[in-house]
Amino acid sequence: MSNNSLSSKKLGFWAATSLVVGSMIGSGIFSLPIALAEFGGISLFGWLIAAAGAFTCAKIMIALSKVIPVTGGPYAYSRAGFGDLLGFLVGWGYWLSIMTTNAALVMTIISYLGVFFPILVEQTIVGLLVGVAILWVITTINGHSLKAAGKTQLVATVLKLIPLAIITIGGLFFINFSHFSPLNISGQSSFQAITVTTAYCLFAFLGLEAATIPAGSIKNAEKTVPRATLLGTMFVTAIYMLSSFSLFGILPPEEIANTVSPFADAASKIWGANAMYFVAAGACISALGTLNGWVLMQGQMALGVAQDGLFPKAFAKVNKNLSPTFGIVVSSCIATLLVLVNQSKGLSGIYTYMVLLTTVFNLVAYIFSIGAFALFGAERKYGLKPTVTNIVLSIIAFGFSIWMIIGSGETAVMAGFIGLLAGIPVYIWNKRKR
Repeated sequence: MSNNSLSSKKLGFWAATSLVVGSMIGSGIFSLPIALAEFGGISLFGWLIAAAGAFTCAKIMIALSKVIPVTGGPYAYSRAGFGDLLGFLVGWGYWLSIMTTNAALVMTIISYLGVFFPILVEQTIVGLLVGVAILWVITTINGHSLKAAGKTQLVATVLKLIPLAIITIGGLFFINFSHFSPLNISGQSSFQAITVTTAYCLFAFLGLEAATIPAGSIKNAEKTVPRATLLGTMFVTAIYMLSSFSLFGILPPEEIANTVSPFADAASKIWGANAMYFVAAGACISALGTLNGWVLMQGQMALGVAQDGLFPKAFAKVNKNLSPTFGIVVSSCIATLLVLVNQSKGLSGIYTYMVLLTTVFNLVAYIFSIGAFALFGAERKYGLKPTVTNIVLSIIAFGFSIWMIIGSGETAVMAGFIGLLAGIPVYIWNKRKR
């Protein structure tokens, strides 16, 4: 196949940017307010700090993507800095995080579809089966063609922003400031409340590195990936801050805590009962677009690790449309098991658990990427230098990531640690075969 033909099948700037935006704006913005409601208005500080931390991590990912523009993102950076074993653990953990993300996204889709079909929420098993069916429709699209997945992502990103923008801007005219008093209703100290809410909010920013994962499948990756990452992160931060402020101003915390579709309820309060259906449809589109992006990346992450010989060879195979079908299908099988095995927790219970577990897995990838960035600067590798800016960025990003792991709670940290250890036999097996 000629270079021109291969290039035509790769993702361009807008597809890469929509991958960043679409991967972040999904289940987080539409469902996290439910988890944040028990803390009250102080959760807005969680959004602010999570945004600052996300920007710091994004700056580092941008710098690394310029000097290591290959498929794998955080995995590729960690392997370049610390060798095969740590690189594998980061890739393994990140791969698992994508599957836990997809499980959380399935919960969001079911919750908002429940506005139209209440049985999906009332009968948990029915809702889960419908959610799994949707997951496999998207898996089929991604397994067929990389280009088709990219186009789907671009369309879904545009469609999801319309209802979100309407409720955000419209809500600013219906703010009730009494909903922000008292600021902290959790019964915990302000520091504890901010720590936990920041960990929750960080989940909504996971995906800032989305364009770095399929870098080998993006046109002119050295320039496209940094631009897409920066633009996407800035845009999403503005949407998150404004929409959260509007939502908490429209609905009191206790009302948000007792719903499965807070944005739909807010629309109903402003424009009448029928408005909730419009916003619920937008939330479904949003979560579907995000699910599409993460299904695309689950195959790309496994592809990058397999190309280095650290995953089984089958994960390195792509079809004629550049789609790593085997990796995508296996990943969706595991995501399906995660959803079904945890059905006893109920929709909101599965969602909350998967949010924190995903955050832990991603933070491991961030920490080693940050470490690689600092190491390259200290050793003056890949054109990086130990400048004051780079040192400060590394310290802030590393400290923030450790703080967020603590904030994720003992249960999620323990489960994440066990998940990472479970990958060691896979590494040994592939090492032996190599």
